Amino acid sequence: MIKKTKFLVSVALLGVLAFGGLSTFAIDTSKMNSMMTISPPVQKIILMPGEVYEGSIDVANSATAEKDLKYSVRVASFGLRDDENGNTDYNNTDIDTITSYNQAMNWITLGKESGSVAPNGIDTVPYTITVPKDAPAGGQYASIVIRNDTQKDDEEDGNVAIQNVVEFAVSILTDVAGQTRDEGVILKNDIPAFNLTNKLSATSMVKNEGNVHTDASYVLQVWPLFSDEEICTNEEEPATSLIMPETERYHVEECGLPSVGIFRAKQTVKIFNEESIVEKTIFVCPLWLLFIVIFVIVMAIMWFVMRSKTRK
Repeated sequence: MIKKTKFLVSVALLGVLAFGGLSTFAIDTSKMNSMMTISPPVQKIILMPGEVYEGSIDVANSATAEKDLKYSVRVASFGLRDDENGNTDYNNTDIDTITSYNQAMNWITLGKESGSVAPNGIDTVPYTITVPKDAPAGGQYASIVIRNDTQKDDEEDGNVAIQNVVEFAVSILTDVAGQTRDEGVILKNDIPAFNLTNKLSATSMVKNEGNVHTDASYVLQVWPLFSDEEICTNEEEPATSLIMPETERYHVEECGLPSVGIFRAKQTVKIFNEESIVEKTIFVCPLWLLFIVIFVIVMAIMWFVMRSKTRK
């Protein structure tokens, strides 16, 4: 019996310039005798209504591969899926859900639907985006999904017992010129004042109310109570996350602290022109120490009560 396991591999969406970058991503499949590398994994493109844009994706095979890499290509939608806890997971793309912001998938024409790459070789998949003259302004998104079909042939030849279907979702993020809305709101920005562990977790929730994607940024800084020497900070390199149009984003920013102490913390959250700053005095006290403190307080109260009764 053939066991089919499907891996959807997506990539970080931050830090890639418009019209694609030089980043690559790859996965090694032990049963396939080949390794597929895709470049660039994310393409951010600015389009004009009525424009015809030509782009391409490179598919490479490992130099150590034992055979040619065979692949197939298709166009799908693009979105971001949540994890099992209901938080938005921005390391996984959703190529199945279709919204009003996935019109770009209907504008893409592939130059080929399959191909083959020799070991240490590169093959190019051209594509064309034909933008309608009445295309809505703002963000429109799609994915170009490339599947490694190498093992499919091996299976048909009876050489393998297990088939791994490996797919890469290349993200096509387009902005159509016109009247766009850059609107966002920060729904939550919170730092817990009392912490039982030495890991501070500051949380936030932002909402993109516009019609274009954007990056929200998060800066968390912590100092000792009576000092300006920072214990931790990401001020020079803020954490960022991609926020799709008309979606909300839950984010957790963490900082490691000493096991016990009183500190000052500050979190700054930004989306578009909106900014929220929260500053708090925080206490770090492990659970065992909390029990000791409570025990001492209870014993002190009992001592005073007993002493008061003795005096009477």
